[in-house]
Amino acid sequence: MTNKAEIVWKNCLIFIKDNIQSQAFKTWFEPIKPVKLSDDVLSIQVPSKFFYEWLEENYIKLLKVSLTKELGKDARLVYVIKMENTFGNKQPYTESIPSSNQSRVFSQNIDAPLTSPNSELKNPFIIPGIKNLQIESQLNPNYNFENFLEGDSNRLARSAGIAVGNKPGGTSFNPLLIFGSVGLGKTHLAHAIGVYIKEKYIDKTVLYISAEKFTQQYVDSVKKNSRNDFIHFYQLIDVLIIDDVQFFSGKSGTQDVFFHIFNHLHQNGKQVILTSDKAPVDMQDIEQRLLSRFKWGLSAELQQPNFETRVSILKNKLFRDGVEISDHIIEYIAKNIKSNIRELEGAIISLIAQSSFNKVEITNELAKEIVDKFVKNNKREVSIDYIQKIVSEYFQMNVDTLQSKTRKRHIVQARQLAMFFAKKFTKASLASIGNQIGKRDHATVLHACKTVDNLSFTDKQFRKYVEDLNQKLTL
Repeated sequence: MTNKAEIVWKNCLIFIKDNIQSQAFKTWFEPIKPVKLSDDVLSIQVPSKFFYEWLEENYIKLLKVSLTKELGKDARLVYVIKMENTFGNKQPYTESIPSSNQSRVFSQNIDAPLTSPNSELKNPFIIPGIKNLQIESQLNPNYNFENFLEGDSNRLARSAGIAVGNKPGGTSFNPLLIFGSVGLGKTHLAHAIGVYIKEKYIDKTVLYISAEKFTQQYVDSVKKNSRNDFIHFYQLIDVLIIDDVQFFSGKSGTQDVFFHIFNHLHQNGKQVILTSDKAPVDMQDIEQRLLSRFKWGLSAELQQPNFETRVSILKNKLFRDGVEISDHIIEYIAKNIKSNIRELEGAIISLIAQSSFNKVEITNELAKEIVDKFVKNNKREVSIDYIQKIVSEYFQMNVDTLQSKTRKRHIVQARQLAMFFAKKFTKASLASIGNQIGKRDHATVLHACKTVDNLSFTDKQFRKYVEDLNQKLTL
């Protein structure tokens, strides 16, 4: 009877709890429910096939000892895997997992002998690091708060990150969305929060993963018919960090599965940390229900660091590397490379390398040579989003107006100029430029470029627009 099953299982849990770590017990045994006891056969319900496989691979001896103590040497265990209206399954069902030589069938329960399966049990979806009862965090310990220097450009995001690190899932910053342009430290800060949490809360399961890899895992799980196992795995995470979440744009299946994972984690007090190169309001092709959840917590922007912060970053980098450079050279580099931290540190690394390989001193001339190369290269690395922002600001309109379908002359000209400069300063195809600037086709972009060329020769005022914008985009 069910009541007797509950008593037997409760006694088993007392024994099991005394023999494993508390976090492992919480993760793998608390979700199990006793179903029935018939003779010496105990039926227990587990959330997924993955869950069953993990128990069989890692805890079968412990289960056998605990059951034998309660039911005697003839004790047997039955696993019931019940999928209850989960993500597209309209009817609950249970799956029977046969022994290694049988084909898969469906029935009401799983008769599983209390011995480990002969076949090797593998994680049903590709994710590195599940071993020794732990999920590897995939965190880089070199990305920490100690070398993430605070400045006006990142103070809010850094402070929020520390607050989340001190109380993951227990602040109003859930989710914490860190956004900003390329190279400003989003990934560094996300790792730093995760590293801080792992140091402070040893038992918490923290996982860092890129949105691109998450998407690939999801696609693989669909191909292998293990979508529920994929979902269940991510529901076990205490702190989930997803980098470059804008990669979910246009991927409806990935967005749907992440929506359900996010809801489960959030409702259970787990922490979600996201990074993006755009604010939620600027994300395109992301479902509204997901965007609304991104806005539940805090969206903290990382901006371009000011001069003082850039100097501090360079000095910190040199100190960690044990290199001494005169202050006036450091300030020269900080003054001339303003775009992002990655390029700032890249310049100082190049400077040190040139000095070391060529066995020459670090002089003003060498610093100028390195900076000139970086600035020259960076001028060609202007994004289409940035071009639209600069053009919109120049004509005192917002980007939405620039991208709209209106045929008003001044808006059309602004849009054509954005397309012209996108072709000039980026390597994007005409089709890609058109798609990003109001979802136009490549023919529209080609026409815009020809129009701008023609008007530059015939219209003095229009030529000034081109010259002004060109100057702004090449600063």
